[in-house]
Amino acid sequence: MSKLYLIPTPLGDVAPELVLPFGTLDVLRGLRVFVVEELRSARRFLSAAGFRGRVEELELHVLNEHTSPSELAALGELFKKGDVGLFSEAGLPAVADPGAGLVTLCHSLGVQVVPLVGPSSLMLALMASGLDGQSFAFRGYLPAKTPERRAAIHRCEKDSAALRQTQIFIETPYRNDSLLADLVSGLSAGTRLCIAADLTLPSETVVSLPVEEWRRRGDFTIGKRPCVFLILAR
Repeated sequence: MSKLYLIPTPLGDVAPELVLPFGTLDVLRGLRVFVVEELRSARRFLSAAGFRGRVEELELHVLNEHTSPSELAALGELFKKGDVGLFSEAGLPAVADPGAGLVTLCHSLGVQVVPLVGPSSLMLALMASGLDGQSFAFRGYLPAKTPERRAAIHRCEKDSAALRQTQIFIETPYRNDSLLADLVSGLSAGTRLCIAADLTLPSETVVSLPVEEWRRRGDFTIGKRPCVFLILAR
């Protein structure tokens, strides 16, 4: 039976062997067919992970937010040839990622799905936040428009207080600082807010403080870096 291997990738520009276990890299290096989110970055990752000078010998297929249902269905034909690897731009495939569609297809086809070990920005951020790790929810992206985003922040805080649950969300890097400003101004003073940026990279930053402390700091900026936001209301 053919298998779909879910292959994590580094969260930024760092050597794969620093964040991926040998077993994951060993499986990766044994594959020749991959489904990827973006060809250019996929080739760069594969080259760094052990295919330097041989990337053109590999078979790469794109699966992203623009892939049509018929194109997704056609990827099922790949498993008639053998095993396939799936990876995303960064972190775990199929988590907040279009790769989930291929995983669903494989289950319907009877193809074995094998998740491999690697970095998850969401779990790393939760680990480092000091917030509740027993009960948490991932809310994905909050709305981009300011009024809707502020309303969503209020709902997240309300849910956190009612359920005693850490709320986790992410943002497009160029909107990081506007989201941070809305969080600091809109959350209750006692709510804890953590930002975790550039996880696993030399520039890694994790700051976890009550909102009243964030207000006193005043001048903190994240910049255009991959970032995870977490809140826990009292």
